[in-house]
Amino acid sequence: MRFRPDFRMPFLSTSQRASDPSERSERIGNEHLTERCKNGNEKVQSSEKAIFDIPTIIILGPTGSGKTGVGIKIAKAIGGEIISADSRAIYKGMDIGTAKPTKEEMDGIPHYGLDLVEPGERFTVADWKRYAEQKIKDIKARNKIPMIVGGTGLYIDALIYDYKFKGPTGHKIGDIEQKSCSDRIAVKGNYLIIGIKTETDILRTRLKQRIDQMFSPELFAETKKLVQKYGWDNQAMKSDVYEYAYQYLTGELTLEQAKEKCFYEDWHLAKRQLTWFKRNSNITWLELAKIYPFVLQCIHNGKRK
Repeated sequence: MRFRPDFRMPFLSTSQRASDPSERSERIGNEHLTERCKNGNEKVQSSEKAIFDIPTIIILGPTGSGKTGVGIKIAKAIGGEIISADSRAIYKGMDIGTAKPTKEEMDGIPHYGLDLVEPGERFTVADWKRYAEQKIKDIKARNKIPMIVGGTGLYIDALIYDYKFKGPTGHKIGDIEQKSCSDRIAVKGNYLIIGIKTETDILRTRLKQRIDQMFSPELFAETKKLVQKYGWDNQAMKSDVYEYAYQYLTGELTLEQAKEKCFYEDWHLAKRQLTWFKRNSNITWLELAKIYPFVLQCIHNGKRK
């Protein structure tokens, strides 16, 4: 089942509640939060026996929308541990070009789903689903709250709709696999699914800023090391960042041309991700700044039941 936040707060009259679920979510997430969530300082203690009634929290959105930062902030407040849902972050040694969080950025929060396989090694959606399900069990067994953070829509759909895959390994993430809207009706499990709603101009600006920061001597050194170890013909190396970084290193592109091509590649990826996610009616869409207080409120309400 999909986790349904308790919106029946004593300080909201019937007339005050929005009829539209998205409007209601934003209202709760913004101006009608309790003082506990407004100040953002009081941590929710995850050691209570009610931990198994708390949903697995999913933070999703397009590339560059701020998922990593808000996920870590929430995890620190609620005792969460994060499972990455990013099909590019599974590869070892591909760190800067896939925007993996650094140890400093993780800030002590355990992260899973990173560096699972060597670049080019087979890893399917079914593999990720089994991995994520086991990690969710492990995290709950330690009285922590599991969080899924990422932008690979097929990974997330496979988990929350409990997709069944043919054969022992299932389909590759790179295979074209169309799912109809009928596949996304009933969520099978207890999940709080939140999408980051970002204005087009803001998202484009964030992508450009990230690319400016990413195209650095460290990225070029990482690219050289990967090419030396795995070869340029390795399919995992064909992701946009490494492709354009390599073309810059070989003199095929200027630095500005490489960054521009990378931006448009990321922008098209973001649009494809949004198209995928917007077919899912179980996602609660909130602006980035509203997600942290909203999740704390939902967790607090769940523990009061």
